[in-house]
Amino acid sequence: MSANNLPFLSVFLLLSLLRFDSIPVLEAAAGKLGSIPGVYVFGDSLVDAGNNNYLPFSLAKGNYPHNGIDFPKKKATGRFCNGKNFADVIAEKIGLPLPPPYLSLRGLLKWRKRESAAVTGVNFASGGAGIFDGSSQFPGQAIPLSQQLKHWLSIHKALTRKLGRSKAQIHLSKSLFVMVIGSNDLLNYIRSSQLRRKSSPQQYTQSVVDRFKAQLKIVQETGAHRLLILGVAQLGCMPSRREKNSTTHECNKEANMLASLYNKALIKMLQQLKEELKSSMAYSYFDMFNSVHDIVSNPAHYGFSDVTSACCGSGVLNAELPCFPVSNLCSDRTKYLFWDRYGHPTEAAARTIVNFVLSEDTQYSSPLTLTQLVSS
Repeated sequence: MSANNLPFLSVFLLLSLLRFDSIPVLEAAAGKLGSIPGVYVFGDSLVDAGNNNYLPFSLAKGNYPHNGIDFPKKKATGRFCNGKNFADVIAEKIGLPLPPPYLSLRGLLKWRKRESAAVTGVNFASGGAGIFDGSSQFPGQAIPLSQQLKHWLSIHKALTRKLGRSKAQIHLSKSLFVMVIGSNDLLNYIRSSQLRRKSSPQQYTQSVVDRFKAQLKIVQETGAHRLLILGVAQLGCMPSRREKNSTTHECNKEANMLASLYNKALIKMLQQLKEELKSSMAYSYFDMFNSVHDIVSNPAHYGFSDVTSACCGSGVLNAELPCFPVSNLCSDRTKYLFWDRYGHPTEAAARTIVNFVLSEDTQYSSPLTLTQLVSS
């Protein structure tokens, strides 16, 4: 991604401090976020706060140890992480409650909690979800983005009832809508020989982006003006992909190539969508691909000692099996980039990435940084 680089010394000083929340640059950025009244989260397992717990037939759940070992009260909430995930840390920095999973708010006896969450933020994300409905491989395993948007419309109605139409529109125009999705669509293409026969990598990634564009329009039409959209990280560098290379444990080039193609198509689509919607949409695209690449290339600089293995798992690179209660568990989770074989970040990694997002440096964010987005 193109970037307007700061002078070398400024970059060095900033990056050398990124792991510490108390530095003035990050405090100032977090201060500006105080104007955001609500955070609404859509996506996959990278930001799922426990929606899959409520899916009766889903196997894609994280509601058991060692998940949650560093979450308050050591509770396994359904997050695929040792603690808080990216969306949680964003809400925390803004000063809002952690957005609860949408499915936890259903039921007649929960209407007060539902209305309160409708104002401060709700998490619709689901582990295994994709932009395409079939990306989770098996029916009932996840809540695809199309269904997440229907859930959002339900919360939109609750918000409008509570605040009134005019105040709800103002509230939504100032709120932040976080989108973290696309990885499962790409992994589904890698797994499916049928998909690969039907379309080239370029054709497939473009089809995913075209579908995503239509879904973003739905969100925007409900009054969402400020979007934070994360690109896909280096899928080939997650522990399960490295483990398949039994000799060198290098990253899988095919998976990384597909992620790169998707991100390029996504960037172009967002530019086109912005042109179509003009002032009714503002967005910040965050480059997960290159930010994680930079951490992997120089882990010690960011406080990590292991950026190839899973913290929780078993076998080679702790990546042969998922994180189970009987799995091996690393003793210092702050030193690991990856929590499990699927490449879910540890809480320490999520905080490092959020610090990148909060930075005024445009190295990873375009066309606006998050703080510029909030001020727009």
